Amino acid sequence: MEEDKKNPVYSRSDSSKVNLSEAEWKKILPKDVYEIARGKGTEWAFTGKYWNNKEVGTYYCAACGNPLFVSDTKFESGCGWPSFYEPISKSSVIYAPDNTHGMQRTEVMCGRCKAHLGHVFDDGPPPTGLRYCINSVILDFEKAKDAEKKYNDDKEKNKDKE
Repeated sequence: MEEDKKNPVYSRSDSSKVNLSEAEWKKILPKDVYEIARGKGTEWAFTGKYWNNKEVGTYYCAACGNPLFVSDTKFESGCGWPSFYEPISKSSVIYAPDNTHGMQRTEVMCGRCKAHLGHVFDDGPPPTGLRYCINSVILDFEKAKDAEKKYNDDKEKNKDKE
């Protein structure tokens, strides 16, 4: 997604807040991502591409590229969605009460663009006791080895320019 020119706000390094109108979001996000991110939708359990992912790497917001979770904090919760016990940083996610569907829950949103990610529950493992239940559709994933290779390749390219 990072190279997608259709989404000018997508960046894995820019931490500035993103404030777009719903019309602008609708133009730049794929339909499935828009439905989750802006429409606060949810994917069916056990259908998302990351619910059972065991690879080592980093999960990013598919709407804006903000780093959200690392694989070290992912665990098998049995709920059918990717589950994490803590975000990558305190500012990577924000929270809001969600009393829809006759339930009292805590919504989890991207700290950069306020995209709906999922919900957090207090039935997770130590050390936090939390379970961040996140939709795969709103996540991008980069394997650690791919990130390391890209970093080293970029370093080599920049060395050639010196």
